[in-house]
Amino acid sequence: MPSSFSLFLTICVLVSTANPVLGSYKSIFSFGDSLADSGNSLYSGQYTPAAQLPYGETYFHQATGRASDGRLVIDFIAQSIGLPLLPPYLGKNSGKDLQQGVNFAVGGATALDVSFFDDKQIPYNTKYTLGVQLGWFKNLLPSLCNSSSDGCRKFFNTSLFVVGEIGGNDYNNPFMDGRSLTEVRTFVPKVIDAISSAIKVLINEGAVAFMVPGNLPIGCSTMYLGLYQNSKKADYDDSGCIKWLNDFSIYHNSLLQKELDVLRELYPNTNIMYADYYNAAMKFYQSPDSLGFKGGALTACCGGGLSRCCDDPSTYVNWDGVHLTEAAYKVIAIALLQDHQQSFPNTCNISEASPYKPEASDGLPPNSAGASTTFFFIWAFLILSFFRSFYR
Repeated sequence: MPSSFSLFLTICVLVSTANPVLGSYKSIFSFGDSLADSGNSLYSGQYTPAAQLPYGETYFHQATGRASDGRLVIDFIAQSIGLPLLPPYLGKNSGKDLQQGVNFAVGGATALDVSFFDDKQIPYNTKYTLGVQLGWFKNLLPSLCNSSSDGCRKFFNTSLFVVGEIGGNDYNNPFMDGRSLTEVRTFVPKVIDAISSAIKVLINEGAVAFMVPGNLPIGCSTMYLGLYQNSKKADYDDSGCIKWLNDFSIYHNSLLQKELDVLRELYPNTNIMYADYYNAAMKFYQSPDSLGFKGGALTACCGGGLSRCCDDPSTYVNWDGVHLTEAAYKVIAIALLQDHQQSFPNTCNISEASPYKPEASDGLPPNSAGASTTFFFIWAFLILSFFRSFYR
């Protein structure tokens, strides 16, 4: 592992600041899709392969609804600043203290409303869009802060709002439906507008500190590598990723960053951080061995029709063909915290987080953490024939 990562893993980042926006965060509110979903898919009743082991096997030793073998980027961020893992909104009656944050993200969520996809006859995986998640947040306000605007603004002055990653499914759905790059590219400005509108809504409610992730390099996704596999060497970069798909991700990210610049000018008293998922991920796609990923960066540990999962997920980047392993998400989280040290003045070694201890209040739906993997392997078989079963 590079020295910069080693340094981060052995010391606490102590950066002094007088700006309240850059102070210690006392709560986190997360919006997005399966890259951040900590269990809402389970409670929603919608289909999710993350309802069964081997999902969750590495850290939680049970399925929690996270689309990985363990923790996600949002989990590492919470633990790094001394906060508990965010409870899913739909499981809010489990008795957890919501004053330290809530996760509204849902697997399969889109930035655009489902009516957009209905009009274009594009299949989608969930109705819980970014707009729906914002509605949940507003419904929760009376239980989070004083009903007066000043009361909520004071509470949110020490809160971090993580908006994303979101937008990936707005592109996955049409690509999986066979739509052309030319058509899907026209969706990008609309997706950016939806993300920007969501941030404005949150600012009007009193939010001041944001982390807004960009898209991952989808040209390196095992799912897309299978879908668009061909023998044209010119289509691939030196890492084996599909160039035009990565260029598409770069296009989305460039428009997003430009829009965040506009928002910073409109709201100078806010702290809006861009979370560079793309370049953080490219580090392990370009040099997997140096980061300990001996299983490779483009081969999935599980899924894609395999009869069993790999023995050690920590040596793989890809978990199930779409989502990443805990080890990969950890690399991304470290990179983000390094990029924004000033905004995380009390961030400490994320490797020092205590082992997960299941609580009765976790309240997972019946049988969601069962040891049987039969359900998982049925899903894996279906994926081999129907790429659309994947979602983010």
